[in-house]
Amino acid sequence: MPPLSLVALVSLVSTVFAKQLDAHPPQQQHRHWAQICSGNPTNKIRGCDKYGCGGFGADRHSGKGKHVGVDVICADGATVYAPFSGQLSGPIRFFHNGNAIDDGVQIRGSGYCVKLVCIHPIRYHGQIHRGQQLGRMLPMQKVFPGIISHIHVENCDRSDPTHHLTPVVPPFPQQDRHWGTVCSVNPTNEIRGCDRYGCGYYGAPRRNGKGKHAAVDVICADGATVYAPFSGELSGPIKFFHNGNAIDDGVQIRGSGFCAKLVCIHPIRYNGRISKGQVLGKMLPMQRVFPGITSHIHIENCDHSDPTSYLEGGKGQRV
Repeated sequence: MPPLSLVALVSLVSTVFAKQLDAHPPQQQHRHWAQICSGNPTNKIRGCDKYGCGGFGADRHSGKGKHVGVDVICADGATVYAPFSGQLSGPIRFFHNGNAIDDGVQIRGSGYCVKLVCIHPIRYHGQIHRGQQLGRMLPMQKVFPGIISHIHVENCDRSDPTHHLTPVVPPFPQQDRHWGTVCSVNPTNEIRGCDRYGCGYYGAPRRNGKGKHAAVDVICADGATVYAPFSGELSGPIKFFHNGNAIDDGVQIRGSGFCAKLVCIHPIRYNGRISKGQVLGKMLPMQRVFPGITSHIHIENCDHSDPTSYLEGGKGQRV
Protein backbone atom coordinates (compact mmCIF):
# COMPACT_ATOMS: atom_id res chain seq x y z
CA MET A 1 0.00 0.00 0.00
CA PRO A 2 1.44 3.42 -0.94
CA PRO A 3 2.53 5.58 2.02
CA LEU A 4 -0.02 8.32 1.22
CA SER A 5 -2.89 5.83 1.21
CA LEU A 6 -1.75 4.39 4.53
CA VAL A 7 -1.68 7.85 6.11
CA ALA A 8 -5.13 8.55 4.73
CA LEU A 9 -6.43 5.25 6.15
CA VAL A 10 -4.95 5.97 9.58
CA SER A 11 -6.48 9.44 9.48
CA LEU A 12 -9.87 8.01 8.55
CA VAL A 13 -9.77 5.40 11.34
CA SER A 14 -8.72 8.07 13.86
CA THR A 15 -11.60 10.30 12.81
CA VAL A 16 -14.15 7.49 13.12
CA PHE A 17 -12.76 6.46 16.52
CA ALA A 18 -12.86 10.06 17.74
CA LYS A 19 -16.51 10.36 16.68
CA GLN A 20 -17.30 7.14 18.55
CA LEU A 21 -15.64 8.56 21.65
CA ASP A 22 -17.72 11.72 21.32
CA ALA A 23 -20.88 9.65 21.13
CA HIS A 24 -19.85 7.14 23.81
CA PRO A 25 -17.16 8.61 26.05
CA PRO A 26 -15.29 6.11 28.27
CA GLN A 27 -16.62 7.66 31.48
CA GLN A 28 -20.15 6.60 30.50
CA GLN A 29 -19.43 2.92 31.11
CA HIS A 30 -21.93 2.99 34.00
CA ARG A 31 -25.19 3.39 32.12
CA HIS A 32 -27.05 2.69 35.32
CA TRP A 33 -26.70 5.01 38.29
CA ALA A 34 -25.74 3.80 41.73
CA GLN A 35 -28.09 3.53 44.70
CA ILE A 36 -29.16 7.03 45.76
CA CYS A 37 -30.79 6.50 49.18
CA SER A 38 -29.51 4.15 51.88
CA GLY A 39 -32.97 2.76 52.53
CA ASN A 40 -33.84 2.18 48.88
CA PRO A 41 -31.28 -0.12 47.21
CA THR A 42 -33.28 -0.41 43.97
CA ASN A 43 -33.98 3.34 43.59
CA LYS A 44 -37.70 2.62 43.81
CA ILE A 45 -39.78 5.53 42.56
CA ARG A 46 -42.54 7.05 44.67
CA GLY A 47 -46.03 6.01 43.63
CA CYS A 48 -49.06 8.19 44.26
CA ASP A 49 -50.25 9.77 47.50
CA LYS A 50 -52.51 12.68 48.41
CA TYR A 51 -49.89 15.13 47.15
CA GLY A 52 -49.46 13.58 43.69
CA CYS A 53 -47.33 10.96 41.93
CA GLY A 54 -43.58 10.57 41.63
CA GLY A 55 -43.13 9.31 38.08
CA PHE A 56 -41.71 11.38 35.26
CA GLY A 57 -44.45 13.28 33.42
CA ALA A 58 -47.02 12.89 36.21
CA ASP A 59 -49.70 15.57 36.41
CA ARG A 60 -49.22 18.23 39.03
CA HIS A 61 -52.18 19.04 41.29
CA SER A 62 -51.95 22.70 40.35
CA GLY A 63 -52.61 21.75 36.73
CA LYS A 64 -49.50 23.64 35.69
CA GLY A 65 -47.60 21.28 33.43
CA LYS A 66 -46.06 17.88 34.13
CA HIS A 67 -43.52 16.49 36.58
CA VAL A 68 -40.12 16.97 34.98
CA GLY A 69 -38.26 14.91 37.56
CA VAL A 70 -38.46 11.52 39.27
CA ASP A 71 -39.10 11.08 43.00
CA VAL A 72 -36.83 8.40 44.47
CA ILE A 73 -38.22 7.11 47.77
CA CYS A 74 -36.05 8.03 50.75
CA ALA A 75 -36.76 8.17 54.48
CA ASP A 76 -36.29 11.44 56.32
CA GLY A 77 -32.75 11.53 57.70
CA ALA A 78 -31.45 8.70 55.51
CA THR A 79 -27.98 8.81 53.95
CA VAL A 80 -27.86 9.96 50.32
CA TYR A 81 -25.20 8.80 47.85
CA ALA A 82 -23.89 10.18 44.56
CA PRO A 83 -25.49 8.32 41.60
CA PHE A 84 -22.42 8.95 39.45
CA SER A 85 -19.06 10.72 39.61
CA GLY A 86 -18.87 14.42 38.86
CA GLN A 87 -18.53 18.00 39.98
CA LEU A 88 -20.84 19.46 42.60
CA SER A 89 -22.48 22.86 42.43
CA GLY A 90 -25.19 24.45 44.53
CA PRO A 91 -27.12 25.08 46.61
CA ILE A 92 -30.27 24.29 44.62
CA ARG A 93 -33.31 26.13 46.01
CA PHE A 94 -36.28 24.30 44.51
CA PHE A 95 -39.05 25.89 46.58
CA HIS A 96 -37.43 29.33 47.00
CA ASN A 97 -39.12 29.77 50.37
CA GLY A 98 -36.53 28.52 52.84
CA ASN A 99 -38.69 25.69 54.17
CA ALA A 100 -37.18 22.63 55.88
CA ILE A 101 -36.53 20.81 52.59
CA ASP A 102 -35.48 23.74 50.37
CA ASP A 103 -31.96 22.53 49.68
CA GLY A 104 -30.14 20.41 47.16
CA VAL A 105 -27.15 20.12 44.86
CA GLN A 106 -26.26 19.55 41.22
CA ILE A 107 -23.80 16.93 39.93
CA ARG A 108 -22.29 17.28 36.46
CA GLY A 109 -20.00 14.61 35.05
CA SER A 110 -19.69 11.12 33.58
CA GLY A 111 -21.88 12.27 30.71
CA TYR A 112 -24.73 13.30 33.00
CA CYS A 113 -26.05 16.37 34.76
CA VAL A 114 -28.65 16.04 37.49
CA LYS A 115 -30.16 18.02 40.36
CA LEU A 116 -30.97 16.22 43.62
CA VAL A 117 -33.41 18.21 45.71
CA CYS A 118 -34.79 17.88 49.27
CA ILE A 119 -31.39 16.80 50.57
CA HIS A 120 -28.70 18.59 52.54
CA PRO A 121 -25.33 17.84 50.93
CA ILE A 122 -22.14 17.51 52.92
CA ARG A 123 -20.73 20.18 50.59
CA TYR A 124 -21.87 22.22 47.59
CA HIS A 125 -18.65 22.23 45.57
CA GLY A 126 -15.83 19.90 44.63
CA GLN A 127 -15.48 16.45 43.12
CA ILE A 128 -17.55 13.48 44.24
CA HIS A 129 -17.36 9.83 43.23
CA ARG A 130 -20.11 7.40 42.36
CA GLY A 131 -21.45 5.79 45.54
CA GLN A 132 -19.75 8.30 47.84
CA GLN A 133 -21.87 9.86 50.59
CA LEU A 134 -23.51 12.98 49.23
CA GLY A 135 -25.55 14.12 52.22
CA ARG A 136 -28.75 13.49 54.17
CA MET A 137 -32.43 13.41 53.30
CA LEU A 138 -34.25 16.42 54.76
CA PRO A 139 -37.38 16.20 56.98
CA MET A 140 -40.06 16.11 54.28
CA GLN A 141 -42.76 15.05 56.74
CA LYS A 142 -42.47 18.45 58.43
CA VAL A 143 -43.50 20.17 55.21
CA PHE A 144 -45.83 17.56 53.67
CA PRO A 145 -47.20 15.32 56.46
CA GLY A 146 -48.12 11.88 55.17
CA ILE A 147 -46.31 12.18 51.84
CA ILE A 148 -44.05 9.37 50.66
CA SER A 149 -40.72 10.98 51.53
CA HIS A 150 -38.45 11.20 48.51
CA ILE A 151 -35.55 12.85 46.72
CA HIS A 152 -36.56 14.87 43.67
CA VAL A 153 -34.14 13.82 40.91
CA GLU A 154 -34.20 16.09 37.86
CA ASN A 155 -31.96 15.97 34.79
CA CYS A 156 -30.52 19.38 33.97
CA ASP A 157 -32.04 19.16 30.48
CA ARG A 158 -35.36 17.97 31.98
CA SER A 159 -35.21 14.66 30.14
CA ASP A 160 -36.46 11.46 31.80
CA PRO A 161 -33.86 9.89 34.16
CA THR A 162 -35.96 6.80 34.95
CA HIS A 163 -33.97 4.32 32.86
CA HIS A 164 -30.76 5.28 34.66
CA LEU A 165 -32.21 4.63 38.10
CA THR A 166 -32.16 0.82 38.15
CA PRO A 167 -28.90 -0.31 39.76
CA VAL A 168 -27.21 -3.41 38.36
CA VAL A 169 -26.65 -4.84 41.84
CA PRO A 170 -28.94 -7.17 43.79
CA PRO A 171 -30.97 -5.40 46.48
CA PHE A 172 -29.94 -7.64 49.35
CA PRO A 173 -26.43 -9.13 48.97
CA GLN A 174 -26.15 -12.32 50.99
CA GLN A 175 -22.38 -12.81 51.03
CA ASP A 176 -21.94 -11.27 54.51
CA ARG A 177 -23.24 -13.68 57.15
CA HIS A 178 -22.26 -11.42 60.02
CA TRP A 179 -24.42 -8.57 61.26
CA GLY A 180 -23.23 -5.02 61.65
CA THR A 181 -23.03 -2.91 64.80
CA VAL A 182 -26.48 -2.56 66.36
CA CYS A 183 -25.97 0.22 68.94
CA SER A 184 -23.81 3.32 68.51
CA VAL A 185 -22.23 2.98 71.97
CA ASN A 186 -21.48 -0.73 71.57
CA PRO A 187 -19.46 -1.28 68.38
CA THR A 188 -18.68 -4.91 69.30
CA ASN A 189 -22.31 -5.91 69.96
CA GLU A 190 -21.39 -6.86 73.54
CA ILE A 191 -24.13 -8.93 75.17
CA ARG A 192 -25.59 -7.97 78.52
CA GLY A 193 -24.31 -10.05 81.42
CA CYS A 194 -26.34 -10.63 84.57
CA ASP A 195 -27.98 -8.06 86.84
CA ARG A 196 -30.77 -8.18 89.38
CA TYR A 197 -33.32 -8.55 86.59
CA GLY A 198 -31.66 -11.57 84.97
CA CYS A 199 -29.10 -12.38 82.25
CA GLY A 200 -28.92 -11.35 78.61
CA TYR A 201 -27.43 -14.36 76.86
CA TYR A 202 -29.42 -16.79 74.74
CA GLY A 203 -31.03 -19.55 76.77
CA ALA A 204 -30.69 -17.76 80.12
CA PRO A 205 -33.33 -18.81 82.68
CA ARG A 206 -36.12 -16.35 83.32
CA ARG A 207 -36.85 -15.43 86.92
CA ASN A 208 -40.52 -16.18 86.58
CA GLY A 209 -39.58 -19.77 85.77
CA LYS A 210 -41.37 -19.68 82.45
CA GLY A 211 -38.90 -21.14 80.00
CA LYS A 212 -35.59 -19.78 78.73
CA HIS A 213 -34.50 -16.51 77.13
CA ALA A 214 -35.14 -17.00 73.42
CA ALA A 215 -33.21 -13.89 72.42
CA VAL A 216 -30.00 -11.97 73.05
CA ASP A 217 -29.75 -8.63 74.87
CA VAL A 218 -27.24 -6.31 73.15
CA ILE A 219 -26.02 -3.58 75.50
CA CYS A 220 -27.17 -0.09 74.52
CA ALA A 221 -27.55 3.23 76.37
CA ASP A 222 -30.95 4.84 76.69
CA GLY A 223 -31.37 7.31 73.81
CA ALA A 224 -28.49 5.89 71.77
CA THR A 225 -28.72 5.53 67.99
CA VAL A 226 -29.65 2.08 66.73
CA TYR A 227 -28.56 0.70 63.34
CA ALA A 228 -29.92 -2.03 61.09
CA PRO A 229 -27.78 -5.18 61.56
CA PHE A 230 -28.56 -6.35 58.01
CA SER A 231 -30.50 -5.21 54.96
CA GLY A 232 -34.15 -6.09 54.62
CA GLU A 233 -37.80 -5.13 54.79
CA LEU A 234 -39.23 -3.52 57.92
CA SER A 235 -42.53 -4.41 59.55
CA GLY A 236 -44.03 -3.39 62.86
CA PRO A 237 -44.63 -2.12 65.40
CA ILE A 238 -43.57 -4.97 67.67
CA LYS A 239 -45.22 -4.71 71.11
CA PHE A 240 -43.22 -7.07 73.31
CA PHE A 241 -44.73 -6.14 76.67
CA HIS A 242 -48.26 -5.41 75.43
CA ASN A 243 -48.76 -2.84 78.16
CA GLY A 244 -47.78 0.44 76.50
CA ASN A 245 -44.89 1.14 78.86
CA ALA A 246 -41.99 3.43 77.89
CA ILE A 247 -40.08 0.65 76.10
CA ASP A 248 -42.96 -1.26 74.50
CA ASP A 249 -41.95 -0.67 70.90
CA GLY A 250 -39.82 -2.31 68.23
CA VAL A 251 -39.62 -3.48 64.65
CA GLN A 252 -38.94 -6.59 62.59
CA ILE A 253 -36.42 -6.83 59.72
CA ARG A 254 -36.69 -9.62 57.17
CA GLY A 255 -34.10 -9.99 54.42
CA SER A 256 -30.57 -11.10 53.46
CA GLY A 257 -31.41 -14.59 54.70
CA PHE A 258 -32.34 -13.36 58.18
CA CYS A 259 -35.44 -12.37 60.12
CA ALA A 260 -35.10 -10.64 63.50
CA LYS A 261 -37.13 -8.54 65.91
CA LEU A 262 -35.42 -5.62 67.65
CA VAL A 263 -37.34 -4.60 70.75
CA CYS A 264 -37.07 -1.69 73.23
CA ILE A 265 -36.29 0.72 70.42
CA HIS A 266 -38.34 3.32 68.58
CA PRO A 267 -37.72 2.94 64.84
CA ILE A 268 -37.70 5.89 62.45
CA ARG A 269 -40.37 4.00 60.48
CA TYR A 270 -42.18 0.67 60.65
CA ASN A 271 -42.30 -0.20 56.97
CA GLY A 272 -40.10 -0.05 53.89
CA ARG A 273 -36.62 -1.21 53.02
CA ILE A 274 -33.54 -0.55 55.08
CA SER A 275 -29.86 -1.20 54.44
CA LYS A 276 -27.26 -2.67 56.77
CA GLY A 277 -25.75 0.10 58.88
CA GLN A 278 -28.52 2.60 58.20
CA VAL A 279 -30.03 4.39 61.20
CA LEU A 280 -32.94 2.27 62.40
CA GLY A 281 -34.08 4.34 65.36
CA LYS A 282 -33.33 5.19 69.00
CA MET A 283 -32.98 3.14 72.16
CA LEU A 284 -35.97 3.72 74.47
CA PRO A 285 -35.64 4.78 78.18
CA MET A 286 -35.27 1.35 79.79
CA GLN A 287 -34.16 2.83 83.11
CA ARG A 288 -37.66 4.27 83.58
CA VAL A 289 -39.16 0.80 83.52
CA PHE A 290 -36.32 -1.25 85.08
CA PRO A 291 -34.15 1.08 87.22
CA GLY A 292 -30.58 -0.20 87.49
CA ILE A 293 -30.83 -2.76 84.71
CA THR A 294 -28.12 -2.95 82.04
CA SER A 295 -29.95 -1.11 79.26
CA HIS A 296 -30.14 -3.21 76.14
CA ILE A 297 -31.86 -4.04 72.86
CA HIS A 298 -33.73 -7.33 72.90
CA ILE A 299 -32.86 -9.13 69.63
CA GLU A 300 -34.92 -12.17 68.81
CA ASN A 301 -34.74 -14.29 65.67
CA CYS A 302 -38.18 -14.81 64.16
CA ASP A 303 -37.72 -18.59 64.46
CA HIS A 304 -36.44 -18.23 68.07
CA SER A 305 -33.00 -19.62 67.10
CA ASP A 306 -29.79 -18.27 68.65
CA PRO A 307 -28.53 -15.04 66.94
CA THR A 308 -25.29 -14.85 68.97
CA SER A 309 -22.92 -15.99 66.20
CA TYR A 310 -24.24 -13.33 63.82
CA LEU A 311 -23.67 -10.54 66.34
CA GLU A 312 -19.93 -11.14 66.45
CA GLY A 313 -19.77 -9.42 63.05
CA GLY A 314 -19.98 -6.09 64.83
CA LYS A 315 -16.54 -6.51 66.36
CA GLY A 316 -14.07 -3.93 65.19
CA GLN A 317 -16.60 -2.10 63.04
CA ARG A 318 -16.84 1.64 63.32
CA VAL A 319 -20.17 3.38 63.27
